[in-house]
Amino acid sequence: MNVAIVGASDNKERYAYKARAMLKHHGYVTFLVSPLKKEIEGEKCYEKLSDIKASIDTVTFYVRSDISDKMLPDLLALKPRRAIFNPGAENPRLAKLLQDNGIVCEEACTLVLLQT
Repeated sequence: MNVAIVGASDNKERYAYKARAMLKHHGYVTFLVSPLKKEIEGEKCYEKLSDIKASIDTVTFYVRSDISDKMLPDLLALKPRRAIFNPGAENPRLAKLLQDNGIVCEEACTLVLLQT
């Protein structure tokens, strides 16, 4: 399964970094989205969601709502099955718009979901 990590980080203390490592450990293919990085540990970073040409099953957010708000058109074009809004990245407005377009949304922690 392909997972886009919005707000990918090379800081080992950040949850986005930990989620990437755990997702890969569980066999997921990760697509890192960060306009500030070209790559993280040899893995390509995408400036925006619309740069991803692969099919994405899940988008997991590690950015503030004022950032994710601007991603609605790209999310609708990407058509992921699910969006996860991690703690601190909650965005009820965007979640409602995504749900209205058939995308399942959760306010949850990707790290916890992977461990259950």
